[in-house]
Amino acid sequence: MSETIFSRILRGQIPCHRLYEDDRVLAFLDIAPLSRGHTLVIPKEMADTMGSLSDESAAALGRVLPRICRAVMRATGATAYNILQNNGPAAHQAVMHLHFHIIPRFESIVEGSPGGGLGIHWPAGTLDAAQAKELVTAITSALIEG
Repeated sequence: MSETIFSRILRGQIPCHRLYEDDRVLAFLDIAPLSRGHTLVIPKEMADTMGSLSDESAAALGRVLPRICRAVMRATGATAYNILQNNGPAAHQAVMHLHFHIIPRFESIVEGSPGGGLGIHWPAGTLDAAQAKELVTAITSALIEG
């Protein structure tokens, strides 16, 4: 994995506004927030995507992510939030170190305005039954193979 801004934050070369830290996870405020309280949660393990993360670091993220979400909601008074996690450039991942965004949403702020959070366009398709069967077979086989 190449050097990233998060690598430098983890080494203490770049300061951050720390919210939470343990042996495997660091959470801090995003310096270019989409809304008040926008938080980044990263593993200390050098992994660029979820698929390259160890089970131990994934479990650590899973244990702490709900706690951080609850704390951000209480502290900001947000009425809702998005959790965003992108994997790879084609999925709009800009920093090639695995990270989760917790993006508070506020009913009083209009989407698209500063502080409005994350705008989402979801052009849903349809799932063909034959295609679904093929995908189930392929994915369950891949799960068995590890």
